[in-house]
Amino acid sequence: MLQTKSVHSPIEPGDGLRILATRYRGRGLPTARYDVWMANLGPSESLLKSVLADKITWKEFSQRYREEMFAPAATDADNVTIKNHGQKFTLRLVAKLAEKQNVTLLCHCAEDAKECHRFLLQALIQREVGAKA
Repeated sequence: MLQTKSVHSPIEPGDGLRILATRYRGRGLPTARYDVWMANLGPSESLLKSVLADKITWKEFSQRYREEMFAPAATDADNVTIKNHGQKFTLRLVAKLAEKQNVTLLCHCAEDAKECHRFLLQALIQREVGAKA
């Protein structure tokens, strides 16, 4: 099962593998709050700064975040046969893990936040599962 929550919410046994999916780990955040930090699943620094400064709308943020997740990596230019295509392989890995065990995507937003990239990420991962079915 794939779920989301704030990294600051209480840790529960049902959380399973706790993935911190943020670009910044957070100053003073104990490593005991998460099992693995995957900065590559967080929005880019510039995108995050833009939305936090209200320079872009949530809708624009959502679209650009999705684009970042599937944008080709710089190394793709050197690879004719196998392309990276952004985070697609990481999304597949998390989807596969969630089929076998509980996985919780974490970020620094409040638990009751309505606009948070962790929900977008969850939808992208679930779509990846659906595409494979």
